[in-house]
Amino acid sequence: MISLTDGFTLVFVAAGALLFLAGTLGLLRFPDTLSRLHALSKADSLGLGLIVIGLLPQMPSIAGGIKLVCVWLLAQLSAATASQLIAGIAARRKPDA
Repeated sequence: MISLTDGFTLVFVAAGALLFLAGTLGLLRFPDTLSRLHALSKADSLGLGLIVIGLLPQMPSIAGGIKLVCVWLLAQLSAATASQLIAGIAARRKPDA
């Protein structure tokens, strides 16, 4: 029998994995750089957040949970920075219409 915390973890990690899959499909299917970047940044950020939320009840200590949240925040910061840099380069390379 699955306990409540195991079920919570299973649901949230599965939802996060589905969002990672959706971001990957967006990367492969969308036509331009900015659309692809939007799909990846949004889906991956939310997917990682759901996975972290799902893993929090499995942590044996508060310190482990805090580390997970810190890793998620660092990923958020780095993804936002990388997205801004890539979007700026793509905007500069785009020819005037």
